[in-house]
Amino acid sequence: MVPLSILDLVPVVEGQTPRDALHRSLDLAQHAEKLGYTRYWVAEHHNMVGIASAATSVVIGYLAGGTSTIRVGAGGIMLPNHSPLQIAEQFGTLESLYPGRIDLGLGRAPGTDQLTLRAMRRDPRASDDFPQDVQELQVLLGDEVPGQRIRAVPGYGTHVPLWILGSSLFGAQLAAALGLPYAFASHFAPAALESALAIYRKKFAPSEQLQKPHAMAGVNVIAADTDAEARRMFTTLQQAFTDLHRGTRGLQKPPIDDIDAYWTPAEKIAAGSMLTHSIVGSRETVRAGLERFVAATGADELMIVTSAFDHEARKRSYEMVADMFDMSRPPPTER
Repeated sequence: MVPLSILDLVPVVEGQTPRDALHRSLDLAQHAEKLGYTRYWVAEHHNMVGIASAATSVVIGYLAGGTSTIRVGAGGIMLPNHSPLQIAEQFGTLESLYPGRIDLGLGRAPGTDQLTLRAMRRDPRASDDFPQDVQELQVLLGDEVPGQRIRAVPGYGTHVPLWILGSSLFGAQLAAALGLPYAFASHFAPAALESALAIYRKKFAPSEQLQKPHAMAGVNVIAADTDAEARRMFTTLQQAFTDLHRGTRGLQKPPIDDIDAYWTPAEKIAAGSMLTHSIVGSRETVRAGLERFVAATGADELMIVTSAFDHEARKRSYEMVADMFDMSRPPPTER
């Protein structure tokens, strides 16, 4: 099996607070480190009461400070929301504090709605500059060059590994052109997965950071003792995607016995299409599903997303996945 990593949205569940969510994420990161997962990423979202990772760099520092070996990073930072200099300083600081353990995944989407984007004082057209901003960030995190007048301090010379995140062909083309690793968000936007990976591999140009393509794919996974138990746990995520389709936001909901009583037939189709790459079931079901997914995509690494209302059940799911495969081999070389 390829290396396995974790994407954590730092979910706030009903009856608890963002403080609780952050503490649970640190507990999960420590658990993942013991289990042998390669990296642990959190993502930038704003104005979402069910997600506590808006201050992404701060959360990464909290998680890295509470762990010692697992790579910690952003999956990702929505670069149009920030200046490249600020992100270089933030991640240069993180790399200085936790050397060799920080990843910087970069996305082009705002991670929020247009009203919130205006509240952040950002121009919606900033995403048009994403390729140039990525290259500027590379320079700011690279070695100082003669005559350079603007430096990220800390930041320059740290060479924090960059990733391009995407759910369309745009990110695949950019990652290939810049010779960067590529992470596809197939856990919620599966439609272009096959085409994006094909373009990335075909057009990849080796770079100082990466000599050959490295593609990571996201997949939702719920593992439990039985298929029925796992499917019930999965209703938490199904409710969340139904609510997303309805345009409503809220805290993460507990599982329910009958998901068909919650969504309409049209909502079932909409949510189901976004959750195409979800592997839910017992140990045997999940193992077979992950092996099929890797065989079909040729992914070099999997980013596993486990959304479960109960924290201990979530930890147990990641533990079961780790037990299914050999997690003892060293992670891939980052530099």
